[in-house]
Amino acid sequence: MRDTRESRLLLVLLVAIAFALITVDIRGGEESPVDGARRAAATVFGPVEDSVASAVNPVGNAIAAVRDSGDRHNRVADLERENAALKAKLGSDDRNRSRVRELDNLLKKAGAGQFGIKAAEVIAIGAAQGFSWTVTIDAGARDGIKRDMTVINGDGLVGRVTTVGPGTSTVLLASDPDFTVGTRMERSDELGFATGQGDRPLSVQLLNGKAKVKPGDRLVTFGSRADKPFVPGVPVGEVVRVDPSTGNLTRNIFVRPYVGFSKLDIVGVVVQAPRTDPRDTVLPPKPTPEPTVTVTVTPSPTGAPSGAPSGPPEGE
Repeated sequence: MRDTRESRLLLVLLVAIAFALITVDIRGGEESPVDGARRAAATVFGPVEDSVASAVNPVGNAIAAVRDSGDRHNRVADLERENAALKAKLGSDDRNRSRVRELDNLLKKAGAGQFGIKAAEVIAIGAAQGFSWTVTIDAGARDGIKRDMTVINGDGLVGRVTTVGPGTSTVLLASDPDFTVGTRMERSDELGFATGQGDRPLSVQLLNGKAKVKPGDRLVTFGSRADKPFVPGVPVGEVVRVDPSTGNLTRNIFVRPYVGFSKLDIVGVVVQAPRTDPRDTVLPPKPTPEPTVTVTVTPSPTGAPSGAPSGPPEGE
């Protein structure tokens, strides 16, 4: 249709009529004069609408299903994330419990020896220090750490501080071949020098070549002048092998250290030495041997068959 004055007037007239019919329909309610026309239109166009709806509904349902599937996927993803976070939290809790135990053992060890300590965490293994057996801890000069301080953990001697930075320090482990510490045997007080051998037991050279030593004997640190680099009384390890005596002035033994150098985490730097030598009081208690059960068998009288009475028959 061409856009003329007449067409515009016709459009305005149709719109006015449509508004008039809508007004009459609303005011008339169920008695509306156009109700019959509406029913007729529904009768004619209803089946068509139903057919269209039947054709379109699967598409709509599919879209809804896809949308709902996306929601389900999001919910599953959220649950997976929550589960992962929960597992991480549980793992973190287990880790924290382990570290609490380590710290508790360290504090007990320090209390038994009256060592004033600064607790620290091992944050690196000494790749930067060449091939030495070293670790880096997260405590330094700002924490009162100085060179040549003894380092312990809840098991015993870890090493000594060799380098100090503002917030970190390097610790030379007792397992390092360049590490040497004076030792004292439990009870016998025999003195010696322990040297690291990497992942092998410590090599200890006793000053007395005739010293009586056996596997299971235990050693502690002897201590140094002015308590640097070593304070006395720190557990070192347990004898696992004794070289035969050859008549030399010294004697070699091999000691398994109490500390597991491959799994260090929480350590303590001894910033204050004990007032008196704790001697052997910091050593762990020796395990109590299990009682031996002895069974005594009483033999039966000779000549009596098994299960037969040994006395005279009744009536005699």
